[in-house]
Amino acid sequence: MLCSRVFLYLASSKIPVMSKYSWFVDLFGLLFPDLCAACGEPLVRSEEVICMNCSYRLPRTDFHLFDDNPVSRIFYGRVHLEAATSYLFFNKGGKVQHLIHQLKYKKNKEIGVYVGKLLGHDLKEKGLMQQIEVVVPVPLHPKKQRIRGYNQSEQIAKGIAEAMQNKYSVNNLIRNTFTETQTKKSRYSRWLNVSGKFTVLHPEKLEGKSLLLVDDVLTTGATLEACAQELIKIKGVKVSVATLAYAQG
Repeated sequence: MLCSRVFLYLASSKIPVMSKYSWFVDLFGLLFPDLCAACGEPLVRSEEVICMNCSYRLPRTDFHLFDDNPVSRIFYGRVHLEAATSYLFFNKGGKVQHLIHQLKYKKNKEIGVYVGKLLGHDLKEKGLMQQIEVVVPVPLHPKKQRIRGYNQSEQIAKGIAEAMQNKYSVNNLIRNTFTETQTKKSRYSRWLNVSGKFTVLHPEKLEGKSLLLVDDVLTTGATLEACAQELIKIKGVKVSVATLAYAQG
């Protein structure tokens, strides 16, 4: 009711149109502010998705700067990767867990794109992945994607590809079997759950490319390993891995 009255007042006044619009936007933002996805505090006009304070305090790993890092070691002897990294440390009860939860279960897909851009800018600026040509998200089975409404890994990959000015490949690497959730499964059980469950429909489109395989959280690496095993079968490809978060053992 208050907003309606203010809008009618502004519409009938002699205040310049642009000033009216700016004034109304400020009022609307004051009454119904966008909230930081990490801490829940209101965002100011210059902030997007995450407030400046939370963005500054995100627990970045900087693993992309080092060939031998905790993420790359997970895949040693399992699958050949050019490089591997995770952007943030994941700790139970922390802000990163809150971000991931909102991204996956609260339909806040903007988080994936936004933080993906932050990661993409870091990868493009320096480190081991500057030669990436195509970004490939870990796929969801269509049934699970219909339930969730979108693939969270696709949102992250979109942000990375935009920041790195790279191509983005979706619906080529597919999950051909519906699998149970990986949560609370052991490392071996996770591997059994996803081994052989992925297929590349058009390998010729990725031949000779340097690929970045993207997922949300790295735990045992079973899903990424299964995907990478399919991708490296393609002639001339090089595969690297990046995830939004790294769940420390």
